[in-house]
Amino acid sequence: MFRYFENLVDPFVAYTESDKPPTQLWPFMLDYSRPFFRVFVWAALISIFVAGVEIGLIYYMGRVVDLLGGSPAEVWETHGTELLLMAAFVLFLRPLLHLFDVLLLNNTILPNFGTLIRWRAHKHVLRQSVGWFENDFAGRIANRIMQTPPAAGEVVFQVFDAISFSLAYLIGAAILLYVADARLLIPLLIWFAFYAVLVRWTVRRVGPASQAASDARSTVTGRVVDSYSNIHSVKMFAHGAQELDYAREAIEETRRTFQVEMRIFTVMDAVLVTLNGMLIVGVVGWAIALWMQGSASVGVVAAATALTLRLNAMTGWIMWALTSFFRQLGIVAEGMETIAQPIDLLDAPTAKPLHLSKGEIQIRDLSHHYGRETGGLDHINLTIQPGEKIGLIGRSGAGKSTLVKLLLRFYDVERGAILIDDQNIAQVTQDSLRSHIGMVQQDSALLHRSVRDNILYGRPDASEAQMIAAAKQAEAHEFILDLQDPQGRTGYDAHVGERGVKLSGGQRQRVTLARVILKDAPILLLDEATSALDSEVEASIQETLYGMMQGKTVIAIAHRLSTIAQMDRILVMDAGRIVEEGAHSDLLAQGGLYAQFWARQSGGFMNPEAAE
Repeated sequence: MFRYFENLVDPFVAYTESDKPPTQLWPFMLDYSRPFFRVFVWAALISIFVAGVEIGLIYYMGRVVDLLGGSPAEVWETHGTELLLMAAFVLFLRPLLHLFDVLLLNNTILPNFGTLIRWRAHKHVLRQSVGWFENDFAGRIANRIMQTPPAAGEVVFQVFDAISFSLAYLIGAAILLYVADARLLIPLLIWFAFYAVLVRWTVRRVGPASQAASDARSTVTGRVVDSYSNIHSVKMFAHGAQELDYAREAIEETRRTFQVEMRIFTVMDAVLVTLNGMLIVGVVGWAIALWMQGSASVGVVAAATALTLRLNAMTGWIMWALTSFFRQLGIVAEGMETIAQPIDLLDAPTAKPLHLSKGEIQIRDLSHHYGRETGGLDHINLTIQPGEKIGLIGRSGAGKSTLVKLLLRFYDVERGAILIDDQNIAQVTQDSLRSHIGMVQQDSALLHRSVRDNILYGRPDASEAQMIAAAKQAEAHEFILDLQDPQGRTGYDAHVGERGVKLSGGQRQRVTLARVILKDAPILLLDEATSALDSEVEASIQETLYGMMQGKTVIAIAHRLSTIAQMDRILVMDAGRIVEEGAHSDLLAQGGLYAQFWARQSGGFMNPEAAE
């Protein structure tokens, strides 16, 4: 039974992805709710029916009071069958109806609705560009992905568990009082008018207050995760106190926004108790007055009393349900600031997979300034022949990394074009482009998974033997066999910690090299690939790198000039332009910027601020 209801909706069902999801709250909720429409209809109908049954029971209790006016024998003889049928209904049919109601809510909607939103939101966010992630805290993004789905699930739950039920219940209560005596509607309607004003006052304030509190919580998460992710820097610079102050500022803002939210609830509770007192006195008092005038039976008084006491108990629950509903909507709205952002870097509508035959790279009049007037690249023209090895040097900020990022299409170029084998990379799919490029970065961050998972990231379908061969080629196999994590996993099964923090810089770099070796892409990008290695290991890895380069088109960024001295051609960048190019010996003979860098290097390192 549970499995049937749990599988009524598949949260991972195929759907048409949107590059520009709805940015308004209700269209956003509607878009994610499409697979649940049929279930929602049934949940609403059953919720209304359950409310009708509850009203019917109160009405019938009033009838029972009136029936008991006769002798027990007469009552049993005349109404015994009716009472037994009603008892059977209460004992068997009513629980069955309630069971269907809670199965739809608790087993179909709540687990699957949140899962669907979390899955689709994560899938959408993963499609965002590198630049998009660079403009936000990873912790805040993750927090919004995690807190939005349960909030949306709570919104849906309240719609069917409280809002539809309470509306049906109030309508049923009005009908019951009207049938008993139309005059009993007057105090109910007066109470309802004041109650509606209170609800409106509350929800208009709760939504914005909840969104502000949710945003403050996300900021706390972002700042705390930022500190934890950079704990080495925090400890190294002894900035624990500064990090506490940084977090305290956000935590205090969270407390302030939560206080504002709680003030609203306190006012709501105080006013609600007063209104409910008016409801009890008005309806029950009027019913007693009608009975004293002979216009109402004792059963009517009993039913009116039971109804108002039930409403008294329900109104607080309804109000909390409504405020919870709008609080959760506020959280969803805050989460939408991340989840509903349009994809800012798209494949062209006619994009096709990159077909790489030679590996020639052409850069034509390329300019990119990140939307500014200066910085980045300025009118770069360059052709890299198939299999050519290019060294790229320059001061910090000269544009080296920008060139690599544009080649990977982490950003769209602002002017000009990059072509690989005569195919504009803006007109091919991003995945196919990057699948043909291997890159070793200076920051050799790893996934918080096993060594095996990290190496196989380069080629998931590789065999165990191929993976080990890549590790050996990267001089990593021996130290990997000695690894053991706190959970007792060893060797290639050992986990490396967040961003690979359990390994040394050189070990991380060698695992990264193994991953790229296993990928075996025809275009190779090296960004300070040996910067984290000691001299002895570097000498060994350098030989490995030269082996990797065979038959590939290579662009290598380096400050350690000795690592690129044997390249076919060296490009010197300055202020976003290529100012010198040629072989190592030719550049030295020119006596220009490269020669100055070479003369000033110490131990093979280039002083990036040299030759100002």
